[in-house]
Amino acid sequence: MAAETSSTVRVWDLWTRLFHWSLAVCFATAWLTSGTWQSVHEWSGYAVAALVAWRVLWGLVGPRQVRFSGFVRSPATALKHLASMRHGREPRYLGHNPAGAWMIVALLAGLGLQTFSGWLSTTDAFWGVGWLQEAHGFLGNLLLALVGLHVAGVVASSWLQRENLARAMITGHKRAPGPDDIV
Repeated sequence: MAAETSSTVRVWDLWTRLFHWSLAVCFATAWLTSGTWQSVHEWSGYAVAALVAWRVLWGLVGPRQVRFSGFVRSPATALKHLASMRHGREPRYLGHNPAGAWMIVALLAGLGLQTFSGWLSTTDAFWGVGWLQEAHGFLGNLLLALVGLHVAGVVASSWLQRENLARAMITGHKRAPGPDDIV
């Protein structure tokens, strides 16, 4: 008789999950307080900057599933994955799929630029500089659009894979890999 296997496996460590939801709260707070509660907006931005710096570090030294080298694939692979999703033939990835990986890269890069432009706006050299304020506002709206695409991708992948990815980012567990899944 074969040994019984678990129906789920841990994919996301506690630190990655705390990062994800903390970033969501801090970004939402910064976006919602823009132009109103400046102090809250700035401190939320500093928190986002610290979280992004931590995630970049964790992406270099963290567990295999969260290391950039473990999930970022070529842009061509990401485009092929999106095409296969359109036709309902995408493979299931235990960790991030190639399109999701590039969304993470885009979000981290955008948030890095966003927080840097916000910080620059508080310095003597760039206080009140119009183009920087416009860039900061543009980046905020671009990031909001990327977040919308991220959520849509999570919903689409959850539906196509018949797996609640948002729940996995809360519990850390996903369905155990099958023979055709990419680990």
